[in-house]
Amino acid sequence: MFLRNERSIKEFMSYYPVVSVLVILHLALWFIIDFLQLPIGESLYQWGAGSNYLINQGEWWRLITPIFLHAGLMHALFNSFSLVLFGPALEQMLGKTKFVLAYVGAGFIGDLGTYLLGPDSFWYTHVGASGAIFGLFGIYIFMVVFRKHLIDQANSQIVVTIFVIGLVMTFVRSNINIYAHIFGFIGGFAIAPLVLTKARAYSPWRNRRDYDPNDTSIKFDPNRWKKRRMPAQLKKNIFWIIFGVLVVLGLFSRFLR
Repeated sequence: MFLRNERSIKEFMSYYPVVSVLVILHLALWFIIDFLQLPIGESLYQWGAGSNYLINQGEWWRLITPIFLHAGLMHALFNSFSLVLFGPALEQMLGKTKFVLAYVGAGFIGDLGTYLLGPDSFWYTHVGASGAIFGLFGIYIFMVVFRKHLIDQANSQIVVTIFVIGLVMTFVRSNINIYAHIFGFIGGFAIAPLVLTKARAYSPWRNRRDYDPNDTSIKFDPNRWKKRRMPAQLKKNIFWIIFGVLVVLGLFSRFLR
């Protein structure tokens, strides 16, 4: 689910258009706001950044717009990397509409938690997609617990491991919006039973034109891990995924929201 096997960026974009648009939006807004430093960029940031003080003044759109803004390049890159890693499988499983609703819904709940429990100071602002991304973890953890037929053992272990690491870092690192992470996860977990209705298990072959849904040799078998030991190559892939995420977390954690 988390090993990318697309042969090009064009192929990735054709398979996962929602994830691709979100990543492009992250980077485009960073380019306009931080790199070009155009007046319109500064206006966009001031208009969209999360601010409990301004929400109290009636600017309710700030419960959603912070999801798409970031505090610098590394912040945008890290959240985009996380989205590319964990978003495609859910986009395929849920479909475009449900994926958008789940992603934005979890981000909204994360920002709502920030509004309800965060400081009301005029100087306190927050931006970033990490609340929405923690919402994706909420959906995955729901699958691990209640929809085991949708996710195999190896990917369950990856999800749980990285989620625990992210949760720990939420509380030990500074400058992180704890409320967005926690409530984003809760939001994703709560939304999961709604969006997982009729969801199909992820298949890396389903997007290909030569995919045959009647070919049982490539269908997902939730019991296959009980039938044989995990292949050595798969174990190695899992190790390097977790290792790579740990490295990125170590390098970029200070830029998380």
